[in-house]
Amino acid sequence: MHQDTIIRASAAGGQLRAFAARTTGLTEEGRRIHGCTPVAAAALGRTLTAAVMMGADMKKESHQVSLIIHGDGPLGNVVAVADGSGQAKGYVSHPGVQVRLNGAGKLDVGWAVGRHGTVTVIKDLGMKAPYAGQTPLVSGEIGIDLARYFVESEQKPSAVALGVLVAPEGHVLAAGGCIIQPLPDTDERIIGELERRMQALGSLSHRIHEGASPEDILGEVLNGYDPRFHEGPLPRFVCDCGRDRLAGILRSLDREELVDMIREDKGAEMVCHYCNKKYYFDENELKALLRPVGKG
Repeated sequence: MHQDTIIRASAAGGQLRAFAARTTGLTEEGRRIHGCTPVAAAALGRTLTAAVMMGADMKKESHQVSLIIHGDGPLGNVVAVADGSGQAKGYVSHPGVQVRLNGAGKLDVGWAVGRHGTVTVIKDLGMKAPYAGQTPLVSGEIGIDLARYFVESEQKPSAVALGVLVAPEGHVLAAGGCIIQPLPDTDERIIGELERRMQALGSLSHRIHEGASPEDILGEVLNGYDPRFHEGPLPRFVCDCGRDRLAGILRSLDREELVDMIREDKGAEMVCHYCNKKYYFDENELKALLRPVGKG
């Protein structure tokens, strides 16, 4: 299997900016951790792919973007978090949703996500408050919904293609995506031609499975516009959870909730949403959390 990678590009004398990614390994790791069914793996993989491309647009490796797809379908929330170094993590609220095929015989991600809800993007750029934008869900297919988000929330007309190919037995065969963004005042004829080429790409996940690299895909879309390619970070599934972080969550609970855990359960088990790792806090550890920070 080819290594996951992200490519950044500019073209048409700076009028176009683009990103493309191969995220097969990243998506398969997310599927494995959460035990996703094929349709859940497809939704999670599309969201992780979009997040790592958006992360590659960050100015610093420590900057972070969160992409939250909240639909009214059976999957519940689909969440991905990525930073500027390519590290990403994510989860689906209900990863066991069974497959349903659409009219074309493909995984019906739109049905599983839902057609009503919100797309929320939170960017933590190391400032006092993170930037947050939100737009309505329009299709549940994620790529179309993200394109609308870019236009309405960030005023960046964008073409977005995301794809995940899952084997009948459940593992991820290929995953990836691309984002093309014309800058303001780009020639309308260029935009029209790019839209035609994006549609002509066909199934992005099949192309990746057949061996096409992110650079091949961008080269095809941007052919004739003097594309300049730059390697981006390597996408990988990394969760930064730990006992201290989970302890902080417990400490933020209402005092009475902690007292009930001590009295009734003699401890507490915390499970990380992103990687499913379990942390157990015994009675004495919970009692310590009741004390003000800095007090022994």
